[in-house]
Amino acid sequence: MTDARPASPRTTLTLRQRLSRADVKYSPYIYVAPFFILFGLVGLFPLLYTFVVSLNDWDLLSGPREWVGFENYATELADPWFWNSLFNTFSIFLLSAIPQLIAATFIAAVLDQNLRAKTFWRLSVLLPYVVTPAAVALIFSSIFSEDYGLVNNLLASIGIDPILWKHDTLAGHVAIATMVNWRWTGYNTLILLAAMQAVPTDLYESAALDGAGRVRRFMSITLPSIRPTFIFVVITATIGGLQIFTEPKLFDATTATPGGAYHQFETTTLYIWNMAFNQDRFGRAAAIAFILLVIIVLIGLVNYALSRGIASNETKAAKRRTARRLERHRAETAAPTAAENHLERLP
Repeated sequence: MTDARPASPRTTLTLRQRLSRADVKYSPYIYVAPFFILFGLVGLFPLLYTFVVSLNDWDLLSGPREWVGFENYATELADPWFWNSLFNTFSIFLLSAIPQLIAATFIAAVLDQNLRAKTFWRLSVLLPYVVTPAAVALIFSSIFSEDYGLVNNLLASIGIDPILWKHDTLAGHVAIATMVNWRWTGYNTLILLAAMQAVPTDLYESAALDGAGRVRRFMSITLPSIRPTFIFVVITATIGGLQIFTEPKLFDATTATPGGAYHQFETTTLYIWNMAFNQDRFGRAAAIAFILLVIIVLIGLVNYALSRGIASNETKAAKRRTARRLERHRAETAAPTAAENHLERLP
């Protein structure tokens, strides 16, 4: 059976209506396009180009000498100096990141209190971050000098033998981690402080009425509330700690070998610089850079997964505690009601 209804006339849109529809449909892509264009030019293209360089025996001026495939990767993974640089990087990273995050959290908690001259103290905490890394490295290189350094002079005044800061591996790592902590702790402190100030004060007042002390309120309210910001700080500290370059490069500038006379504090980025500009092996340097990129991404994913797992467990525990409190509240309110009903039934 055929439909005898007449077809509806096709509406003709004016030019203004078509432009309005196109604006709604395509303008969001136009607004976000500059970011992706810049990311492609300064982020994605250099990354892909570095990968191409890592597959060649590359010269800085003339370009590729020979296609070697993944031979550069195999060579570096078998090179003991690469593993030495990786060990130095993780050692300095752990010695700097863990105390830095603990100190930043503690200082942020102190600055979150009602102190006098709060602006002055917050500005003072940020001042080390303003100093250039080269100046920080030169200052701490003088402080940790083995002959006339301030630290060894203080140790000698209390009867302790001088420490070979620039020859001993662990001592050099501690000195470099100290300068990293001095420069970056204040920056992370202000980020955590901003997150702490965003926590509603009603939560603290309710906890105080329930009898919770400052430590209990900090552990049960402050830390769970600033968890997303803390995860951000951990990830950025991880990325920055695994890419440390200036501090070990300038810590002992008297030696011809970068990273100490025995490569005892040669980090992976410093090893890349040495491989590229001192040995003219840009292909191998690019391969090391790509290996370091993969390591940083994997560690970042592990940090995110662990933080997310801890957050979900704490959220479940908080829900269980809230449910138990509600049950107790219902039981307390229901008990007098049952007693009153019993009294009403008495003759």
